[in-house]
Amino acid sequence: MKILGIVLIVVGIVMFLVTGISYTTEETVIDAGPIEINAENEESLNWPPYAGGIAVIAGFVLLAVGNKK
Repeated sequence: MKILGIVLIVVGIVMFLVTGISYTTEETVIDAGPIEINAENEESLNWPPYAGGIAVIAGFVLLAVGNKK
């Protein structure tokens, strides 16, 4: 339980500092014999700032429960 609590705290802090991840995908638009046209799409994955707070609080709760036993 302690390890999971520490991991949640670290992940929560990282979620506060980095509010999203962007990545690029490539898809083929036209593939006609020797001619191929590709398009790159930039997509992003964002999460709200309170999600990091919830992870940090859950980590501290797990650390507190683990210390009582």
